Amino acid sequence: MLDNLSAFIAYAISFFFILVAWYNHHYMFSLTRVISKKIFWANNIWLFVMSFYPVSTAWLGKYIDRLPPAFFYYFVFLFWTFAYQWLSYEIKSARENKEIKTKIEHMSIYQFTKNPIFYLLGFVIAILIFYFPPFVLITSVVELVSMLIFTNEDSDKLFS
Repeated sequence: MLDNLSAFIAYAISFFFILVAWYNHHYMFSLTRVISKKIFWANNIWLFVMSFYPVSTAWLGKYIDRLPPAFFYYFVFLFWTFAYQWLSYEIKSARENKEIKTKIEHMSIYQFTKNPIFYLLGFVIAILIFYFPPFVLITSVVELVSMLIFTNEDSDKLFS
């Protein structure tokens, strides 16, 4: 049982990460009435990158103390962030309604990835992972909790 604990923890973190990401994704899509080709393709890229989470999680869970799976998980996390940033930008850009643009701009993930500290923090995290590979899961938990706590105030009033 304890042999599989790291795999279970990694799986649980990734599952809840996908769950929270999907909530934010649904919120953004509830704000738009237009799905342009750019939004369609940005969304498909985002989903494609998201599909790597189970693979990276399984590998990391099995070899929690090794660098290759930790960095693979980290790169999936980074590419997911960039894909989500692109998707949110396209949704925001497709809307002429200033209120909706502002709502998207106020999403915590959008604000954080637009901040230059994000890139510095990404570099520091990569160094920490090099010395302690399980740190990548700690990073995921912090990001997960942040996305859970810092949602837009009206996100629980989704409409279709």
